[in-house]
Amino acid sequence: MSNQLLSRALKIVGFFALSFALAVPAANAASAKSSSKRAIVKKPHVAKSTASKKVVSTRKSVRFEASAKVARTKRPSIIQALIPAIPSFGQMAGLHSAIDPLDLKSSVALVIDQDTREVLFSKNDHAVLPIASLTKLMTGVIISGARLPMDEMITVTQDDVDTEKHSRSRLSVGATLSRGEMLHLALMSSENRAAHALGRTYPGGMATFVSLMNAKAKMLGMHDTSYAEPTGLSSRNQSSAQDLAALVNAAHGDPVLRELTTSPGYQVAVGSRTLQFNNTNRLVKNPDWDIGLQKTGYINEAGQCLVMQTKIAGRKLIMVFLDSAGKLSRLGDAERVRRWVETNPVVTDQKLKLSASDKQISG
Repeated sequence: MSNQLLSRALKIVGFFALSFALAVPAANAASAKSSSKRAIVKKPHVAKSTASKKVVSTRKSVRFEASAKVARTKRPSIIQALIPAIPSFGQMAGLHSAIDPLDLKSSVALVIDQDTREVLFSKNDHAVLPIASLTKLMTGVIISGARLPMDEMITVTQDDVDTEKHSRSRLSVGATLSRGEMLHLALMSSENRAAHALGRTYPGGMATFVSLMNAKAKMLGMHDTSYAEPTGLSSRNQSSAQDLAALVNAAHGDPVLRELTTSPGYQVAVGSRTLQFNNTNRLVKNPDWDIGLQKTGYINEAGQCLVMQTKIAGRKLIMVFLDSAGKLSRLGDAERVRRWVETNPVVTDQKLKLSASDKQISG
């Protein structure tokens, strides 16, 4: 019996010894294979330290891979950048080819002395272009002049949602504010749903409101102007710098419009939240500026737009800038005009009058 047990024990030991002997080479082979892979991955790094030409090649490859990674993480922005920008009406008309002594980025500009009506500066001032949210200034003129109850509550509905440009709004459907608050947001922060709600809830409805906008334009002598809706999202809202100067002059006579358009910020309670809205024109917070009334605007077809009533070097001026090339360039144009007026306080339009047909860049 003891011999049988010993024989079995030897067989078991032999089995485990054989298994171990077979496992060790397999493990070594796997380890060698893994080491070989790691060695292959490291080859470019070895090459970088030994051959200068390969260093350049490897670095370019690394930069390319990094760029590819950025492209993958920011693909929507890259795609958007590749899509051609929609040209403005002014660009399509060639208005940007006109040059002027101040090198303005706006293709249309007009500066008028509000008291004497003297034209200090003009550039393509009769061109008729889309005016974007400058439209809201006329919306304000109609609402303020109607003497409607400013404490009447107005609710944003689906009808106020922008289906043309699909612009966003912080006023969700169902939000309820007073008419005065809606007017404040429309004029100060260019809130589209607020402006549309003001027109929609006007006595007689939107059609009546738009007809009143056009009638007021005619009454002010704005013969180049037409309105299709109260927000400015439609490119069919069009005007000229001359007409807009007349509108700014009329609107400046209304203390409500002066206050609301130059308000730096405003808070409103929407449900359980308090929302902070700010002025779309940063110049209202600039102590170097004395602004009595202003309005900004932008859609692709109109470019960046700005109108202001301001006091510079003791003179009350009306400024109009249409179809500016960049988001900040309309403010830069205003700064350029301000510096020019301060250094040339008695200059007249005989020195700086220019239209698109006077002088153009060749080609």
